[in-house]
Amino acid sequence: METETITAISTPIGEGAISIVRLSGPDAIDMTARIFQGKNLLEVDSHTIHYGKIIDPLTNEVAEEVMVTVMRGPKTFTREDVVEVNCHGGLVSVNRVLEIVLSQGARLAEPGEFTKRAFLNGRIDLSQAEAVMDLIRAKTDKAMNVALKQMDGRLSNLIKKYRQSLLETVAHVEVNIDYPEYDDVEEMSQDMMRQKTKEVLAEIEELLSIAKQGKILREGIATAIIGRPNVGKSSLLNALVQENKAIVTDIPGTTRDIIEEYVNVRGIPLRLVDTAGIRDTEDIVERIGVERSRQALKEANLILFVLNHNEQLSEEDLRLFEAIKGLEYIVIINKTDLEQKLNIDEVQRLVGDNTIVSTSLLKEEGIDELESAIAKSFFSGDIDTGDLTYVSNVRHIQLLKQAKQALEDAIASLEMGMPLDIVQIDVTRTWEFLGEIIGDTASDSLIDQLFSQFCLGK
Repeated sequence: METETITAISTPIGEGAISIVRLSGPDAIDMTARIFQGKNLLEVDSHTIHYGKIIDPLTNEVAEEVMVTVMRGPKTFTREDVVEVNCHGGLVSVNRVLEIVLSQGARLAEPGEFTKRAFLNGRIDLSQAEAVMDLIRAKTDKAMNVALKQMDGRLSNLIKKYRQSLLETVAHVEVNIDYPEYDDVEEMSQDMMRQKTKEVLAEIEELLSIAKQGKILREGIATAIIGRPNVGKSSLLNALVQENKAIVTDIPGTTRDIIEEYVNVRGIPLRLVDTAGIRDTEDIVERIGVERSRQALKEANLILFVLNHNEQLSEEDLRLFEAIKGLEYIVIINKTDLEQKLNIDEVQRLVGDNTIVSTSLLKEEGIDELESAIAKSFFSGDIDTGDLTYVSNVRHIQLLKQAKQALEDAIASLEMGMPLDIVQIDVTRTWEFLGEIIGDTASDSLIDQLFSQFCLGK
């Protein structure tokens, strides 16, 4: 069955300088040529752009003034003929062009269908396709660099190398099993199997060892700001965001709900949650906010616990220390511009090995030290996105863990003296798990599910 020609708006909906309607498929150029007044698009060179007008075939009137880019396959993103109609930004103009294109027989693309076609046509593998969305959703330049390297095939090339090594090992063993004329065949096969499985296992373990950092760069650190009312939580949020997102007053209980904001801290995306002060209250609205704060606390990867330099530790502070025991947290002693009433030695005893940072948010002091402490908590210093290959996708991490377990089972079987054809089962499972990462052994339902998460027109 011949591939349908698909179309969609590929730019954000709303007012802007330009909007693009993209077409991909065997009839993309022909469909556009029928509604384009200007050069004959069927005769122009590939990868050229042309000025003209889109004509409404029903009224024969000019619908829009456009620039049309013609790109013939296979040297396109989808490896099909692709046309991009550049029109004026705005809801009316771009939707009008889209309606005219659809009237020519094109089908509205599903979310992610352009990238899906690039995958199905062999231009990119599944991990590279997923990197496209990672690039779009990147919150920092570091996250963008990780996505770019994955799009370039750095992870794909590693996975293909591991799979090829395992495949050669399995093939070698099978040949030796089929031709057992020589006495030393079995010993050679066992030695080779042991060596190759251990080599690939070490490589997978190295990838997994920095997977946590990769996941953080991709998804950000869920960070909850907690503390008693009026200790400076909202001021801390505003200082990190560098905007007045939260209301700051001297009245306890001002923040009634959780406020979320993404910020870039030394290249690390933080999903900051400014919680309502956790305290007992008779105010119904504030009580709901407090309950949401407790839930945010449970879901956080990092907790910024704010104390008041100008007040003694209270029962509420001690309850919060108890609530975050065993979690990753940094204590921030705020309002150092005021007289010290807080017992620092007592705080240090409660904090133990966790970090303490002193700030005066009113005077904008201590923010650099706090950002440095956050970076060191998760990356032990500077983030290297140059030579390292980060695994950031949860699906990839899970498959690597399954591959690691299968290899460990294979090595354990070898040590127990199990027959090689039994060991091969686990090695083959490893090969299949790795294949799911790049899409070689992925099911159709998995592929459909992954691309359904993409934005429309990509």
